[in-house]
Amino acid sequence: MAVLALLWGSGFLWTKLALAGGLSPLHITVIRCALGAGVLLVLARSGGQRLPRARRTWGHLVVAAFFCNALPFFLLGIGEQSVDSGVAGVLNATTPLWSLAVGVTLGTERGIRPVRLAGLLLGFAGTVLIFAPWQRGGLTGWGVPALLAAAVSYAVAFAYMARHLIGRQSAPLALSAAQLLAATGLTTLALPADTTAPAVPTLTAVTAVAILGVLGTGVTFHLNSRLIADEGPTVAATVGYLLPVVSVALGAIALDERVGFRVVAGMALVLAGVGMTRRQNGDPAPSDAEVRQRSSGSGT
Repeated sequence: MAVLALLWGSGFLWTKLALAGGLSPLHITVIRCALGAGVLLVLARSGGQRLPRARRTWGHLVVAAFFCNALPFFLLGIGEQSVDSGVAGVLNATTPLWSLAVGVTLGTERGIRPVRLAGLLLGFAGTVLIFAPWQRGGLTGWGVPALLAAAVSYAVAFAYMARHLIGRQSAPLALSAAQLLAATGLTTLALPADTTAPAVPTLTAVTAVAILGVLGTGVTFHLNSRLIADEGPTVAATVGYLLPVVSVALGAIALDERVGFRVVAGMALVLAGVGMTRRQNGDPAPSDAEVRQRSSGSGT
């Protein structure tokens, strides 16, 4: 669990280093998806799993790949151009809040308990506290909206996958590999539209994006699926609470990012709100980690 939290939480650090080294958000997205797909293809093949063949399944995978991989990965890169990696990790942790909000909007979440509604409001209050629009020193620009949009995209993806992909008989590793292959294709098609001035990436940027793709995208899904199989979804859900802590700690240690009291307080409110929204009928609600394990393994 500690290794998984470290690998997933460090993704924001590697993205920041890749951006600083000359790679654009779109280039990072394409490389990350391609490397992650390669890792999962090898793991799937070694496990005797085959890619799905049904056209309908591939159609659902393309939609899931857009909302769960291509779009949020790109938005994370956009956001981290102006927002610290630690804050990016905290804002990404709002995904369960948006998942509940999407469920309420679509009508799939009915009879919501007061404690979950309070958690939703508390979590969003923490997000506003981090954003601090009333302060001159608050976070401004497109960075925060892009990061929140990435979290919303994950929430939409989870809702879509829960309806169209979860519970299928397809092998999970092969299904995830197929989804990342679709994401690689989608982002590659967008490359001609990239207006970023070409630059030769530094060795640090190349190393960072390689780690992000191989370890932060491919290997993490394998570890996540093993954790759920061995310890259950409740233990796996705990990793979600560790990700923002890891991202903030690595940002402070490796990048000398300053974390003020306002951000720490906002993070505490977000995590408390997430914990409250996961309560359903007295038991923890299914985690995003469990959704990834059942359908695709390339979330944050």
